[in-house]
Amino acid sequence: MTESGALRVVAIADADSFVKWSASLLGSVPGIRPHLLLVKTPLTASIEQQRTALIGTGMQADDVTRVAFARASGWLEGEQPDVVLLAGRGPFVRLMGRVVDGLTRRPVVVAGLPGMAIPAQRGALDYRRHADLLVVHSHREERAFAELGRRIGVQVPTALATLPFARSRSRMLASDRARVLASDAARAGGTLVAERQTEPRSVRVPATDLVFAAQALVPTGRDERAEIAATLVRAAEADPGRRVVVKLRSRPGESETHLERDPYLELLPARRPDNLVVSYGSMAEALSTAAGLVTVSSTAAVEAVALGVPVIALDSFGVSKSLLNTVFVGSGLLGGRSEVVAGRFRHPHPVWLRDNYFHPSSESTWWQHVEQLVALRRAGGLPTRRVPEARAGALHEAWHRASVLGSEDRTFVGTAALAVGVPATRMLGALRRGRQSGGGTWADATTDITLEPNPFHDSIRR
Repeated sequence: MTESGALRVVAIADADSFVKWSASLLGSVPGIRPHLLLVKTPLTASIEQQRTALIGTGMQADDVTRVAFARASGWLEGEQPDVVLLAGRGPFVRLMGRVVDGLTRRPVVVAGLPGMAIPAQRGALDYRRHADLLVVHSHREERAFAELGRRIGVQVPTALATLPFARSRSRMLASDRARVLASDAARAGGTLVAERQTEPRSVRVPATDLVFAAQALVPTGRDERAEIAATLVRAAEADPGRRVVVKLRSRPGESETHLERDPYLELLPARRPDNLVVSYGSMAEALSTAAGLVTVSSTAAVEAVALGVPVIALDSFGVSKSLLNTVFVGSGLLGGRSEVVAGRFRHPHPVWLRDNYFHPSSESTWWQHVEQLVALRRAGGLPTRRVPEARAGALHEAWHRASVLGSEDRTFVGTAALAVGVPATRMLGALRRGRQSGGGTWADATTDITLEPNPFHDSIRR
């Protein structure tokens, strides 16, 4: 498509992980006019987080506009985008979906999640049920969201994209890949044929760091998080010539997508080995000198695999949906704390890759689906999937808005709605958790879906 006819695509986001994902996703599409609209909420990325998130995406600071929620509708009305990508947590998507619905010229609405989405959670789909298209990143996610939709009666068209952080495996040396294939063949008792390598092999830069990708949500217990901190100290002491890098998403005073109750900065000892360092830079920067990555269930594991960096997905606290690490079953990446200290990282089993984020690029057809939807919309053939009004009227609507905007919502009705709604939702949440005897679908290891609310107590309000 020529520049004059290029589609105008606007991603609407707030939190840092959604900024990185949406900018990376749009940056992968040639021939469009992309822009990023950051709406102010308690989670909105700081200027420094924004700078880090944009690294390697192809989008620049000039491609970003920051607005208050009250100005978002007017800005979108003036821009008249062809496509809007809603990139935020569920309540944010619902709120901004209502804004998009009110535009004179409604664009095609696309939604998605910024990383690995196994298990597929009910809320993740329910909040995005009124999008024209849901972007998923693996064949496994396609199946999981289709099953979830059938279970809860929500039908949202899905389309497959390559996870923006899983595009290149060029850093894996040919010898590394041959060893992985040979090892897996031996385990399988047969012969695995390596894929033909069509991309040029780059010389791998010296890489010695052990990088830990911290997560706000998992593990949830302070004692478990303290055990991880102690493991990182032991790893640093075991090899003083190796840096142990604790990769954090936010500096003190900054927000991030999920609420972290026990930050690693508080759990690490005040006097720690000189080779144990903290980094707030991009994950790509951290992985450029990484000999291995450690995480519980961060999407950084996929980013590392894409670069040929070996991984340990910690299973010291178990493998369960509540740890968000069941996606690694069968990958060959699961390992314990002693293996972290010893630096015994591993590459994934090739048979796991295709179903889990490393499908051929030819199968990533999400943008073709978007173009078809735009054509349908222009021809008047695309039904509008509007976000319905809140069931309990204006006060309920104000509650939805204030829950997302927090202190950015300065309306009287918003304040009143929070005063009534906060204790009510706490009581409702406790009642729902009380009904989840045995953990419900969160404890069911035989599926990739969950039906009950997640167990993380992760309010947007900070």
